[in-house]
Amino acid sequence: MSILPIYKKVAIFSKNSKDAKEFSKDLNLWFKNKGLESEVIEDVKDLEKESIKNLDILFVVGGDGTLLIASRRVSKYGIPLVGINLGRLGFLTEVAKEDAFRQVEELLSKPLCVSKRMMLRATLKRDGKEILTADVLNDVIVNKAIIARIVDVAVYVGDRYITTYNGDGVIVSTPTGSTGYALSAGGPIVYPSLDVFVLVPICSHTLTARPMILPTYEPITIKMVSENKDAWLTLDGQEGTQLFYGDEIIVKQSPYYAYIVRTPNKSYFDILREKMNWR
Repeated sequence: MSILPIYKKVAIFSKNSKDAKEFSKDLNLWFKNKGLESEVIEDVKDLEKESIKNLDILFVVGGDGTLLIASRRVSKYGIPLVGINLGRLGFLTEVAKEDAFRQVEELLSKPLCVSKRMMLRATLKRDGKEILTADVLNDVIVNKAIIARIVDVAVYVGDRYITTYNGDGVIVSTPTGSTGYALSAGGPIVYPSLDVFVLVPICSHTLTARPMILPTYEPITIKMVSENKDAWLTLDGQEGTQLFYGDEIIVKQSPYYAYIVRTPNKSYFDILREKMNWR
C-alpha cells in the first residue's frame, strides 16, 4: 500500500503520558519516512494556533478523553480526527495501538471514511450576563455539588416548560455522548450520525422521570431553582464551573461538527458489540 498524495501535512496530538509520548514519537518518524510533513503536539494550547487549520489530518494518541479535548479545539476548522486507542473503552479512538501502523497505512491509502458528529454549544448566563460559551462533542452536565443532597433544575425546550427535576442533576448529550455518562444514567444509545439532543435526568427522585430524545431546532434551557444550594456545570466531563441559584445554561446545536475517521472494515455496531461485550 502507498499513501495517497492528497495527504501531505499531518500532526499527532498526544496524551500526557510516557506511553503515549513514546508511541507518538515513533509514529511521527514513521510519517516522515513516508514523505509526510508531520509534528507531535503535546501542549493543548498549540491546537488553538492558526496554523492548525492547514492540517489534512490530526492523529490523536490516547483515549476518548484525549480525542474530546482535540475535538473542542479543532472542530471549527473541519479537520478529520483519527483516534489511536491507548485508553480503556475507545468508542471514539478506534485504531488499536497494537495494529496502528498497518491500520493507519490502510486508512491513508484511500479517501477517508469520515463520520460527521454533531456538537453542542453551551452558554452559561448569570444575572443576564454570559459567563462562558463552549462547544462540546459529548455532553453538558449539571449535577449537584458534593455537599448538596439534591439539586433542583427546571428544564425548558424553547420557551416551553418541561418539568423540574429533583435529584443529582441532568445531562444534555449528543448521540456521540450517548454511550458515555448518559448511558450510565439510564439513557438510550443513539446512532452517532443523527442530529438530536438526548436529555437524561440523573438519579431523579421522581420515578416517572425518563430520558427524552429531542429535536435540535430549539434550545434546551436549564435553570437553577434550588435556593441555598449549589451545583456544577461540566463540559465533556473535563471542564467545570460552579453554578448558583438563578443561573441559566442554554444548550444549542453547535455550528461546528467533529469529523471522526472510521476504520472501513468496522461498523458502529461492531464497535458496540466489542465495547459492550455483546454476543
